[in-house]
Amino acid sequence: MGIVERAFTVVDTEDLLEYPFDENTRLDSHHFMAWEHGRWLNSSMRAKGTAECRALYFDLICISMEQTPVGTLPDDLDELAFHLRIDSAHFKALCRMDYGPLHKWQSCQTKGGARRLYHPHVLLMVTDAISRKHDNQAKNDAANKAKRLQRLRTTLASYNAALAEEDGAVLWIEDWLSERCSGYRTSVWIEQALGAWSAHTMQLNRTRSAF
Repeated sequence: MGIVERAFTVVDTEDLLEYPFDENTRLDSHHFMAWEHGRWLNSSMRAKGTAECRALYFDLICISMEQTPVGTLPDDLDELAFHLRIDSAHFKALCRMDYGPLHKWQSCQTKGGARRLYHPHVLLMVTDAISRKHDNQAKNDAANKAKRLQRLRTTLASYNAALAEEDGAVLWIEDWLSERCSGYRTSVWIEQALGAWSAHTMQLNRTRSAF
């Protein structure tokens, strides 16, 4: 389980949980964390931990949100004491308590092979936050694509009104442009896309006529 200063059994690295998120997973856009106050109010840590240990415990959870990988802590008591701005010897003494600041924190191994600390509930918090981040990104991407399609449809209408009404054609041209044009979609790009669509439909017609 990890930290020698507590009465823990040494665990072989191969037996450690591999932390599911790597150093590239960030929550930079999140300035809050979802704290289950009901669960906390009924937890054994709150019921049995001292006021000082409870405060440090919560502080460490907040610190873990700024660490790499997100949601983990250094597996080093001196470094943790530095982060908490308290005396290292005093912190180690607190950690030897049954409900110390590192209650239920355990050792894990990162994808890069480093040894860190994680807390099962903090991991759930991080997993939920990352899931919500991805959901929001997906919604934003979908909204942005819908706007791009509408702008493209309007632009295409000035070239070919009938083509602009064909969903399949608009989607194909959108994909063609997305793969090739990373900047402003000038008239040159639109005309190239229309040429590519024309060549594509001609090829399809030739293929169909072969059967």
